[in-house]
Amino acid sequence: MHSQSAPAKINLFLHVGTKRADGFHPLQSLAVFTGLGDTLAMETAPGLSLSVEGPFAQGLAGEGDNLVLRAARALGGDGARLTLTKNLPVASGIGGGSSDAAAALRGLNRLWNAGKDDAALRAIGAALGSDIPVCVDAVPAFMEGRGEILRAADSLPRIPMLLVNPGVAVPTRDVFAALATRSGVDMVLPDGRFRDTADLLRFLETTRNDLEAPARGLQPVIGEVLTALAALPGALFTRMSGSGATCFGLFADDDCCTRAADILRQAAPGWWIAPTFVPETGIVHDAIGQDIGPVEEDL
Repeated sequence: MHSQSAPAKINLFLHVGTKRADGFHPLQSLAVFTGLGDTLAMETAPGLSLSVEGPFAQGLAGEGDNLVLRAARALGGDGARLTLTKNLPVASGIGGGSSDAAAALRGLNRLWNAGKDDAALRAIGAALGSDIPVCVDAVPAFMEGRGEILRAADSLPRIPMLLVNPGVAVPTRDVFAALATRSGVDMVLPDGRFRDTADLLRFLETTRNDLEAPARGLQPVIGEVLTALAALPGALFTRMSGSGATCFGLFADDDCCTRAADILRQAAPGWWIAPTFVPETGIVHDAIGQDIGPVEEDL
């Protein structure tokens, strides 16, 4: 039995450009990964099967052909029995399905001795979904194009983070359809060497999530979540992730984050409230490349 973690992906910012001729929206984002996520276990077996368990398994009930199975078939190889422990809310703006699919690509590549390098896995993932390539490496990275052009953020401090989801569905298609104001994708991105939390926050204050306003229009409770997060003791920065409805707060330290979670659980017992963290990242010497094509070093 082999298992892979599928960490939650958080978009610290998300700028959207004009819709392209192929139907995709160009974007700019800084994606980070948390200590909280799903788990995908796998073992060799006849045929290909997937079972789902965990607190959010019901959210995938009846979805016979999800991204995990599609990723497995795209990789090829022999059979496998897959078990997904679903700890993250489904369709909640934190890349759960994409991270699960990336975990399948990484794990089955090893189980089946497929011999694919990370660039090849990212290319397979890009054909299945725009968020999958960044989830293959699961390291902090700037995203451009439709998500397939990646550049590692070389250093980030450890960031205590509180994730909050009010339990409402916000279809990504509907959010994009309601998008009225776009930041565009012409921002000159920094080198990704953030010295400390203050340095990161100074950068984030110059950014936004373009999808936050339309998502709040569709589900006003998202605004309530953001207001509640910002009012918690020790909250340094709050924003919605991806197309929602999960929001996040960055906190000064782990104790602040844990206390904030306890306070919010008392005030909003129906919300999903999860304290976690973004691990510290040192200088990355093995760059993930500029694109899903030939890997180029970018040190």
